[in-house]
Amino acid sequence: MTPPQVTAHAPDNHVPDALDARLTSLVERLAARRGLHHAVVAVASGDGERRWSAAAAGPADAAPPLRPETPFFIASITKRFIAALVLQAHERRELDLGAPVTTLLPPEATAGLHVLRGTDHTPSITVRHLATHTSGLPDHFERRSGGPSLYRLLAAGRDTTWTFEDTLRTTREEQRPHFPPQDLDAPGQRARYSDTGFQLLIRILEEATGRPFHALLTERLLDPLGLADTWAPGHRPPHLRAARPTPLHKGRRRVELPSLTASSNDLYSTVDDLITFQRALLAGAPFHDPRTAAMLTERRNRLRNVPVLCYGLGTMFFTVGRAAAPRHRPITLVGHSGATGTWLFTCPELDVHLAGTVDQTTAQALPFRIMARCLAAWRASGA
Repeated sequence: MTPPQVTAHAPDNHVPDALDARLTSLVERLAARRGLHHAVVAVASGDGERRWSAAAAGPADAAPPLRPETPFFIASITKRFIAALVLQAHERRELDLGAPVTTLLPPEATAGLHVLRGTDHTPSITVRHLATHTSGLPDHFERRSGGPSLYRLLAAGRDTTWTFEDTLRTTREEQRPHFPPQDLDAPGQRARYSDTGFQLLIRILEEATGRPFHALLTERLLDPLGLADTWAPGHRPPHLRAARPTPLHKGRRRVELPSLTASSNDLYSTVDDLITFQRALLAGAPFHDPRTAAMLTERRNRLRNVPVLCYGLGTMFFTVGRAAAPRHRPITLVGHSGATGTWLFTCPELDVHLAGTVDQTTAQALPFRIMARCLAAWRASGA
């Protein structure tokens, strides 16, 4: 392994020395791993009294110097923000979770979107189906008949661009639904992860509120919660225009994917902003009624295409098994990860928030191993 050339700690770290040593060793070993370029890792107690973040980069060409406050592309962690906006709009009666998507979007967006064995199920799809991955709609990132999937292009480090209309065309012409929209009154439902559903949610939010996604995000979440270092693609705040996000890599090779990341509608943020957001979301701060936050976790269906995960409403659940869990007791992680090796989770049993990135084009599983090691270090140090 190549020893890290750059390691930086946040100036306000406040944890026991033993935990600092364990976590520093962890992030440096990550950055030195073959096939990784750098890592940013943050952990914090629920009350924020104990907090730690650091960044390490392996090769000597890491420039500009990587720091834990450097923003990065958060990928599907963005679904947590979208879910919060959906619940806010539900509270404000701008939309109803049980409303069919055909009543919220123009006919050209929904016509023939979910046709399975000759039956058009699109009128049965509701907002809640989309937010819980229970609609049966395919994922436009996955396999298609007209060429390589977006996941394959991402993994190869090949840039590409698409529009919302392209997503609809792909869904209709190159993919097919997996199952009918589920009965949400049943004890359990079939669920399958679908980025397409959350792209529809963005457009539904825009139609229901009359505001573009980036403005809605800023007005209802970023400004009220003080998330000054978080932004949607193409809308970087003026004070951050000189801040270069950490670049994506395919192993040790840097890749430039500006069109792909912009087309995804996924955000840029920092580990500090993400943990601030997670803490606020769990406390119900974005909502008129803090109890609304419970809707994020009131359902828990196993994802058919990612069977190690269960899903609520814009929320992933992952059980850290006995072999990896501190003291060999299974514990739960609640939050969201992203395809580029990003994570934002809370461990309710230990009251710990975790966030970070390895900025890799293929690293979906790695965040869960990293978080298990962070929690083991946290528990072992008595923090």
